[in-house]
Amino acid sequence: MKKLPLLLACVALAGCDYTVPLAEKPALKIDAALVGLWQRPKDHGQIERLLVLPLNEREYMISFPSDSKDAMFAKACLCRAGELTIVQLEWFGTAKGGLPEDRRVFQFADYSVAGDALTVRLLNTEVVNKELKSSGELAKAIADNRAKPDLFRDKMVFTKVKGN
Repeated sequence: MKKLPLLLACVALAGCDYTVPLAEKPALKIDAALVGLWQRPKDHGQIERLLVLPLNEREYMISFPSDSKDAMFAKACLCRAGELTIVQLEWFGTAKGGLPEDRRVFQFADYSVAGDALTVRLLNTEVVNKELKSSGELAKAIADNRAKPDLFRDKMVFTKVKGN
């Protein structure tokens, strides 16, 4: 698996990957286990936070890194690609009021929650071409590559912040 450049980071959130969504409209209900404030250690003792809030019964609002002046914001929903349920992130702005400069606003992530640990892995653009032109092509490419161990990038592990 290769490393992210979110859940979640948009190329550590520097740039997003895809121009097409998997889901045009959110159809699956949110997973309440994802909701909350999460953190992970970074270099030099720094902490990076991920905030996941319910926007409605089918969508989340994401802020990453949530305590940074450079925080990015996304709408997210669960969607299906073949047998996989993954998170679709649609990045729409930054804490500084920045808006996307191109149509590459989508990222897709595999996730798991075990106790107080959230593991996130972003879809690997070296396995699923980021130039796909339709939701159908994207879903098929993910499903066709589901058995590949590098379908998703390296995992990011967050711990739930207590008291939230």
